[in-house]
Amino acid sequence: MAKLKAGNISKGIYVLHNGQPHYVAKTQFVSPGKGSAFTRARLQNLKSGATIDFVFKSHDSVEEIDVESKEMQFLYLGDDEVVFMDPRSFEQVSVPTALLDGKEKFLVPELKVYVQFYQEKPIGVNLPPKVEMVVEQAEEAVAGDRQTAGKKTVTMETGLTVQVPLFIKKGDHLVIDVDSGSYVSRAN
Repeated sequence: MAKLKAGNISKGIYVLHNGQPHYVAKTQFVSPGKGSAFTRARLQNLKSGATIDFVFKSHDSVEEIDVESKEMQFLYLGDDEVVFMDPRSFEQVSVPTALLDGKEKFLVPELKVYVQFYQEKPIGVNLPPKVEMVVEQAEEAVAGDRQTAGKKTVTMETGLTVQVPLFIKKGDHLVIDVDSGSYVSRAN
C-alpha cells in the first residue's frame, strides 16, 4: 500500500479514506490563480455504497489500497445474499444483496461478473454493461394500436420489467442495458 500525494489521485484507483475503502469515481485538479492547488475527488465507499465529494489540499496524502478483482459466475440469489462461484477453483462466495445496489434483477444463470475483494472480503460486484435475457411474459400486440407509441411492457426471466417494441414475443432473447434497465436489441 503506497501513499499518494493529492495531485496523483486519479480516477479508477482505490484509496483508504477515514479508515474506509473507497473507489475514486472522478477527479479534477484545480490550480487557482491565488492559493495552493487542490484535487476535488468523488469517492464511493465500497462498504456502504455512499458517494461523497472531497477536496484534497496539495500537501495531503492518501493511502492507495490493493483491491483484488476476480471473475466469478452467478449461481443463485438467496434472501439477503447472492452466491457466486469462481469457475477455476469452484469456490463459492456469498455477497450481501446490498452490494449489488438494486442490480440483482439482471443476474441470469451463469452470468460472468467481477467481484472486488478487500482483505479477502467481498466489497463490490461489477456486472457487464449489457446482459442477455429471455422474455418470460409478453402481451400480444394489437394491430393498429397507436396509443402505446409502439412499445409494450414485458417481464424477463428474472422478474425485471422492460419497455420493448411491439414485435417482441415470449421466449425471445433480448439484450438489456444494465445501467438504464432498457431494451437494447434482440440477441443474435
